[in-house]
Amino acid sequence: MASSLESNKIAAAVLTAGVIAMMSGFAAELLYSPEMLEENVYTVAVADGGDAGATEVAEAPALEPIGPLLASADVANGEKVTRACTACHSFDEGGPTKIGPNLYDIVNRSITAYEGFAFSDALLEKADQVWDYENLNGFLVRPRDWAPGTKMTYAGMRKTSDRADLIAYLRSLSGSPAPLPE
Repeated sequence: MASSLESNKIAAAVLTAGVIAMMSGFAAELLYSPEMLEENVYTVAVADGGDAGATEVAEAPALEPIGPLLASADVANGEKVTRACTACHSFDEGGPTKIGPNLYDIVNRSITAYEGFAFSDALLEKADQVWDYENLNGFLVRPRDWAPGTKMTYAGMRKTSDRADLIAYLRSLSGSPAPLPE
């Protein structure tokens, strides 16, 4: 008989705990009932004009032309900058295709001319273009903006002087380097 009383005590304790939890919820709601405000406490200032809720993509600032900087670019620094690239690209004549294509003699080469590499659709759309100095500059500053959908995961190189140095180094990787722009 003692065991049946113990189970009754346990059941009563569980029921009492449940009733107390429900009652405390009701009491809290009575004490702290939320009131809907007529207007937001914090307002966000929005410029007048345009469609409400429309998202407008800001025009990317024009890139500084890279041509004038190439004459004074530091090829040695350009080689140092490529250390971030060596995980995915080779730079030697006849070097292997890694995750990305070999970059030897890339200046003025057709964008998709490298044999044995599967280019993304974004670059295949630019197959009629070449890797001239301005295309290299645009691609290096932010590859995903220059060719949306590219496979290249590199975020980009913001510093113009580093891009000029890198492009000058890429130019030097050729049996007959491309002429500098005028």
